[in-house]
Amino acid sequence: MSANGQEPQHTISLLVHNRPGVLSRIAQTFARRGFNIDSLVVSEAHMEGFSRMTIVSTGDPATLDQIIKQLNKLVDCVHASEHTGGESVERELALIKVEATGDTRSEILQICDVFRAKTVDISEETLTLEVTGTTDKIDAIEKMLNRFGIREMVRSGKLIIVRGAETT
Repeated sequence: MSANGQEPQHTISLLVHNRPGVLSRIAQTFARRGFNIDSLVVSEAHMEGFSRMTIVSTGDPATLDQIIKQLNKLVDCVHASEHTGGESVERELALIKVEATGDTRSEILQICDVFRAKTVDISEETLTLEVTGTTDKIDAIEKMLNRFGIREMVRSGKLIIVRGAETT
């Protein structure tokens, strides 16, 4: 357990063959051990025929070690590893549609400026914002904008890449 009494959060990156059924087998590996996947991002890798997955999950570190060992044994999994602390660059993207009247619009735009968010759509009643950063940053701007009325929000999930010359 972490210092706040909750299970620790883990970020796992995988390089897998880009074939049908791979995602299902990966998800089953987590489900069999009772781990929920909190966030999942999958995209084609820079190498043809491969995909990169970033999975965020919460749970016991010893069980997670077993999951990573099982993932590394899967035929379609080239490499699976957990990433912690400052060894990697982490980013998340969120699109947030917030209610914005004439009275509140300038205050919302000031919050956007502080968080370096971009306005990507505007209507008479709403502003749609794009914000990138750590999960904590996305959580913080969400908290700030809640009082104006968030109509809709979409988050990408965490993306990571290892710092320096080492590969993820």
